[in-house]
Amino acid sequence: MRWAALRGFAACAAVLLSASAVRAADYPAMAPLDQYMMDRSAEIAMAKSAAPPSIADKATVLVLTRHGYDTSIKGSNGFVCAVERGWMSQYDFPQFWNPHMRGPLCYNPMAVRSILPYTIRRTELVLAGRSKPEIAAAIKESIEKHTLPRLEAGAMTYMMSKQGYLNDEARNWVPHLMFYFPRAEGTNWGADLPGAPPMLNPQYQDSSEAISVIMVAVTNWSDGTPAPKMR
Repeated sequence: MRWAALRGFAACAAVLLSASAVRAADYPAMAPLDQYMMDRSAEIAMAKSAAPPSIADKATVLVLTRHGYDTSIKGSNGFVCAVERGWMSQYDFPQFWNPHMRGPLCYNPMAVRSILPYTIRRTELVLAGRSKPEIAAAIKESIEKHTLPRLEAGAMTYMMSKQGYLNDEARNWVPHLMFYFPRAEGTNWGADLPGAPPMLNPQYQDSSEAISVIMVAVTNWSDGTPAPKMR
């Protein structure tokens, strides 16, 4: 099975949470590209805030440019940190084109090899002006032609930044880790059963990337300060 995005994003996000119906009509199409861009130094700092300094300070850092992600800092520990945009959400997410969304994350080496390529590819398609259906179809075709990699065992992502803005409802939510699995029914994790943690409800279940993403909340932000209770 293969991976996105992607929270992804994430998804991306992370950018993986449900939005309120009130906001759904606010982002029917992609905004002007400038609204998704950031100051380079600010983007580097935000990307590195996704993981504790012991990881992020030795990680490669990517920044978004008008033609895709570029390497701004070359790291040494195999991790890669970046800031995903809203288009790494699930395709049916109402805030897919929300220009305010920022999902700082740090991929571990396995995710760098098998998850990050989907983020890069989705972003290239977005910047080329493709629609959501066209993006989904292109990702599916790339998977079928084996031009995108298979999901690698042990792939996970840090999303522990105070600075993130995952959507208009969740904002920066809580610090968490994302673990990627070949797509399977939620019952494999006990999802939606009485007493089961809501975090066990897998994300990206309907995405063309054919993965399940499990998010696990942690107690502290990347800077070590305590996090609020999950809301």
